[in-house]
Amino acid sequence: MVAVPANALKKWEKVREFALGLPGAGEEFPWGESVAKVNKKVFVFLGVDDGSYPLGLTVKLKDETSHAHALTSPGAEPAGYGLGRSGWVRIPLEPKGAPSAELLCDWVEESYRAIAPKRLTAELDGP
Repeated sequence: MVAVPANALKKWEKVREFALGLPGAGEEFPWGESVAKVNKKVFVFLGVDDGSYPLGLTVKLKDETSHAHALTSPGAEPAGYGLGRSGWVRIPLEPKGAPSAELLCDWVEESYRAIAPKRLTAELDGP
């Protein structure tokens, strides 16, 4: 087991808290890793925080600009299992120069908007 860098763990915790605070969001643990779902569909893969695998997250980015930006993050790559073709990007949190928690939360919100039903995304935009 490898110790997870404190700054990466802090970022991960902030992003997880943000994701689970979105309307209708819930956490499940398929395959032994944390995912945030809305309407029974995953909108962010949070992975594991026990040091058994490098800390990172996977989000769906449909906007070409944010998708391209995410791929410039150190170690970022299209998600495996064919998900990359649908806009999913895996972003490691541990490398030097990894995105800030604020930027990661923006990407999580974009991923949420791509997956969540319109009635829930409308709650984010207010009345």
